[in-house]
Amino acid sequence: MSRRTTIADIAQAAGVSKGAVSYALNGRPGVSAATRERILAIASEMGFVPNRAARSLSVSSAQAVGIALRRTARTLGIEPYFMELISGIEATLSSGSLGLTLQIVGSVDEELEVYRRWWAERRVDGVLLCDVGVDDRRLEAVARLGLPAVAVGGPIEGSALPSVWHDDAEPCREVLEYLFALGHRRVARVAGLPRLLHTTIRDGAFAEAAGDLAFESFETVHSDYSGEQGARITRRLLTQPSRPTALVYDNDVMAISGLGVAHELGLAVPEQLSIVAWDDSPLCRFTHPSLTAFSRDIPAYGSKAVEMLLSLIDGEHSGAADGSFATQCPPAQLSPRGSTGPLGPV
Repeated sequence: MSRRTTIADIAQAAGVSKGAVSYALNGRPGVSAATRERILAIASEMGFVPNRAARSLSVSSAQAVGIALRRTARTLGIEPYFMELISGIEATLSSGSLGLTLQIVGSVDEELEVYRRWWAERRVDGVLLCDVGVDDRRLEAVARLGLPAVAVGGPIEGSALPSVWHDDAEPCREVLEYLFALGHRRVARVAGLPRLLHTTIRDGAFAEAAGDLAFESFETVHSDYSGEQGARITRRLLTQPSRPTALVYDNDVMAISGLGVAHELGLAVPEQLSIVAWDDSPLCRFTHPSLTAFSRDIPAYGSKAVEMLLSLIDGEHSGAADGSFATQCPPAQLSPRGSTGPLGPV
């Protein structure tokens, strides 16, 4: 069996000390740029793979970031948003040979205890806080721990942490103007969890835009994002006397369930009912008709959040601790497909 390449082997081949090799491999000062480049090239040729555990001890780093999610494992398994977000996170981490620690939790207190344990045990170098809530107490608690963290959501006024976020308000007006132009005057929205900041932002933006456009009726009903609740709410909305002629869903899973209910009730889509999903995913294009949806680059969103966190861990943004370090990503774009159209005879 061939022997694993060591730092000593690289040092001998490069004609330098083991310390110089360590500096070069770990990106630390102590060697010239030319020497660093030569060492890295030799290490690559020799197929050197660093011992992650040993490196973690030598640089006081876990070489990993963490995410604790207050979602059920079942929800994560069927919601494309989180799969795409994590794919973007993983892509960026893996390019730097870093790991992702993911844990499902049941409450805020449990989540905060996970962060305390991770930080105390050096399990992670930083964390991403997902599902940012209204008056989210996690932000201040994590900041007090001294644990590097980035909030995935916003905008967050007076935040103790940096954040990465999308504008959730402008797309709300865009979709209502689109539906109004198609002739719809009774619209309903099947929203997500009311405790989440982005849900609250959408609630206000939808209500304001609906009022400005003088819709005959506009209603928002909150849900848990599941297909079961999405179907149940849709069935109730579509069987009331003055049913809506257009439905907007806060995720693709509920929109697909809603489309199924419309077929079940014998409603023609889009002639009698238009449906819009938020966010877009391959699932939206596989339905019949395909679903009009808001499209965002979710993997890029996850990647940007990790890049921000890694720069924070490396101490590149001294102003980040007071929340002044924030990045707004491009807003969602409406992608019209077969599930929306001019309103026909109701």
